[in-house]
Amino acid sequence: MELKSKIALVTGGGRGLGKDMVLNLAKKGIDVVLTYNNKKDEALAVVADIEKLGRKAAALQLNTGNVSSFKAFFGQLKEVLRDHFGADKFDFLVNNAGNSFNSSIADATEEQFDEVINIHFKGVFFLTQGLLPLINDGGRIINISSGLARFCSPGRSVYGATKAAIETLSRYMAFEFGKRGIAVNTIAPGAIATDFSGGIVRDNPEVNKHIAGITALGRVGLPEDIGPIVAFLCSDDARWINAQRIEASGGMNI
Repeated sequence: MELKSKIALVTGGGRGLGKDMVLNLAKKGIDVVLTYNNKKDEALAVVADIEKLGRKAAALQLNTGNVSSFKAFFGQLKEVLRDHFGADKFDFLVNNAGNSFNSSIADATEEQFDEVINIHFKGVFFLTQGLLPLINDGGRIINISSGLARFCSPGRSVYGATKAAIETLSRYMAFEFGKRGIAVNTIAPGAIATDFSGGIVRDNPEVNKHIAGITALGRVGLPEDIGPIVAFLCSDDARWINAQRIEASGGMNI
């Protein structure tokens, strides 16, 4: 009897860190449902890349900051699991989707504040809550935090504080979901060279040089520094890791 493949759901899996996450999961033999907000073509290209690796994949649209849209998304996910994967549940949830803005506490607007909170905290809370019936016992949840929950950088107060809240929420999730054998961990990347925050780390030579200078390993992070950690945490080798914050920053600001 052939064992069914494990399935991961990765929010924001069509680009940046999320893209590397889903490709590494596929390389581990895991099928993937990824979500995108508004760049469908990029997401479908990633689906094609996953299929080239011999795994099943699908892309669904989702704005993780719009909780009122989640009910419809849950219905779409159930259909895709049934029709495309032959399953009624999945195994791994990676809450990766995100955005950011730069503003001092003095200048931040309520609209900016609410957008970050909705995507990075409220959305994670209620998306996970709604998906609980669809996650297999013994599954894993991985939430994405940031080095900015540990150290400070100009203009990142709302984002950093929200990520600190996610780290606490993750421990409570581990505490409550443990009775179902579901482990919950947090990965906290340092500065990564992607299009995040307008691509400032990737495209601004001065910023890139500054970050490399405050990082023990002497360079900025790359997406491929993070994806393999997600894949590892979804493997059986990581079965006893739970309620942990794993910072992957190359030793930034130590």
